Amino acid sequence: MTHSAPLQVSSQAAVRSTVRIVGAASALGAGHLGTEAAPDALQVGGLAEHLARFGLATTWEATLRPRSPAPNSTAPMAERLEAVAELAQRLSDQVAALPVDSLPLVIGGDHAVAIGTWRGMARRVAPRGALGLIWIDAHLDSHTDATTHSGNIHGMPLAALLGEGNPVITGVSGPRLDPSKVCVIGARTWEEEELAHLRRLGVRIFDMTDVRERGMSAVFCDALSVARSGTAAFGVSIDLDALDPNALPAVTCPERDGIAPAELSNALLALRACGDFAALEIVEYVPALDVTGEGATWVAELAGAALGPGTYALRAKERQFGAHNYAPLPAVFHRGEGVWLWDVEGRRYLDMMSAYSAVSFGHSNPRLVHALTEQAGRLALTSRAYSNDRLPLLLERLCAIFGYDRALPVNTGLEAVETALKAVRKWAYKVKGVPNDQAEIITCEGNFHGRSITIVGFSSEPQYRDGFGPFAPGFKRVPYGDAEALEAAITPNTAAFLVEALQGEGGIVVPPAGYLARCAEICRRHDVLLVVDEIQTGLGRTGRLLACDHDGVRPDGVILGKALGGGLMPVSAFLADDAVMDVFEPGDHGSTFGGNPLGAAVALEVLDLLMETRPWERAARLGERLMARLAEARLPCVREVRGRGLLIGVELDPACLSATLGAELLLAHGIATKDTHHTVLRFAPPLTIEAEVLDHAADVIIETLAMAPPRLAETASTTG
Repeated sequence: MTHSAPLQVSSQAAVRSTVRIVGAASALGAGHLGTEAAPDALQVGGLAEHLARFGLATTWEATLRPRSPAPNSTAPMAERLEAVAELAQRLSDQVAALPVDSLPLVIGGDHAVAIGTWRGMARRVAPRGALGLIWIDAHLDSHTDATTHSGNIHGMPLAALLGEGNPVITGVSGPRLDPSKVCVIGARTWEEEELAHLRRLGVRIFDMTDVRERGMSAVFCDALSVARSGTAAFGVSIDLDALDPNALPAVTCPERDGIAPAELSNALLALRACGDFAALEIVEYVPALDVTGEGATWVAELAGAALGPGTYALRAKERQFGAHNYAPLPAVFHRGEGVWLWDVEGRRYLDMMSAYSAVSFGHSNPRLVHALTEQAGRLALTSRAYSNDRLPLLLERLCAIFGYDRALPVNTGLEAVETALKAVRKWAYKVKGVPNDQAEIITCEGNFHGRSITIVGFSSEPQYRDGFGPFAPGFKRVPYGDAEALEAAITPNTAAFLVEALQGEGGIVVPPAGYLARCAEICRRHDVLLVVDEIQTGLGRTGRLLACDHDGVRPDGVILGKALGGGLMPVSAFLADDAVMDVFEPGDHGSTFGGNPLGAAVALEVLDLLMETRPWERAARLGERLMARLAEARLPCVREVRGRGLLIGVELDPACLSATLGAELLLAHGIATKDTHHTVLRFAPPLTIEAEVLDHAADVIIETLAMAPPRLAETASTTG
């Protein structure tokens, strides 16, 4: 379900102080020029600005350059070794002298500059212990002047760092690295002499066969174990020729079938949680070969992945600068794909909440992303002062699918509820004949329709109301699931009954069979509008297209949201027939962004996906399967398992395990969900989830909740 390196999270990792970028504009070790232009090109291209977008303070130190023209590649080896060693010594001195609270980012240059980078880092770390190193490279770079085939010194730096080779370069200031604390990732071409050197010394090598078979993240996890075992700190050196040249050809020595840049970037995220991560080096970028600029982009992406702020720092900023109206669980997500989420340290989680059903079609659904980007490049917003070419098609499609005369588009679910409230009140006055300002709307205990002043005014949750009065009059509440209580509450002034088809935030409460049908009959008899809130339950979530379909009910008005925007845009709507909707006149109600062409384009694609894939059918099947698994487990801390389709609640015994703690425990085991109503865990994955993944989720949920202690009452009876 998850993977994670053996991370030692600390406040050092939490606060990435200033990143000091050190350029080493050298091609002294290479057989040809090109890499010496990399630091300047990346500085002008905005590498520091890219890192600043992560919230990192960056300083670009003076770039080091050779003091004399580079010796020709045919010059004597001794002359070239002296030139490389001279630059490496200056780089070692500069890195060692950087402020102790800074994190160096060295930009080469050819890979020979690594001699200076890591000897300098070893000097910085020496008072505390040894330095570990992860060397990411297509080559082993472990020749000496006696074994080299090419004569290029950029094939010697790793051997030199380990004390192997000509004394001119092995003598650069700084402790030699301990081979048992060094590993290589991504190697796929070498000479036998290099391999023999490293094997003799005990360097761990993860070649491309390992990467392909096990995945980059798993290999990187093992590499972290090597570099962090018995060391005070560790660094990462990236030779860009480790990457697949089809994705990044702008390197000195491209080798086919390399690491995918995105896979390396994702693996580097693990560094954000490592308090002992001390420095990063990126080398062998050749700007002259980077025709499209994609190479520079990947350099910035790799640096940002490794150096960006981690969970601790980002949560600290949120607490410091954000209003405290949320208490998010301890994870910070930065990427989603399908049913999976990844946090800023690269850990993977199964999304069992899908943003309260907003991500029903999965994260970054390709069809929806395409619809979004294509429309964004054409037209995003005009306001409703004008018509646009997307909204009419969306309105027609909504009415055709759900069987209503008209639809009124807005942004959020809260807006759609407010729209419905205005519509039914005006209908009461203009059509039913209720005296002005006397209209009543009946709601239910345990309701959740949003958090506007009006809506919290008829909530039964004390916290939602506390400190926000006075509230709008004209609302009354009846018990949810009690149709007789509804009928008893109706008066001649009753305009509407607003109800959720299944209470989500109220604790995944399923009404009795036939409840909505009985309510519909009562409302018709008393000339009261039945308005059903399907914001969370609509579009297939509960095993039917709409949750009210379980009772065969067609409400007078239905409220849609969440999944209608595909997890990409806030798109909601209130649907009703002419008799209700025609009470609106121009100027009565509106929204600058409501019905915008960008949201309409996404919603149209959502509706196409909905009707093509009929996700309610798999939701019904998989929901029954998950509920059966959870119920059959007979967990001591579980009071009840309930729900419909893929909207499932597990009510916990608070004397055994609080739902808040339960959600945190599941998060630690790779399941992202949330408690609701204080005692209930919500499980509502994207409707695209596969049965095998859901089965594995059930295993993890059961194993995690089984670790909770038995109920106190049961414990007492047993001991008594």
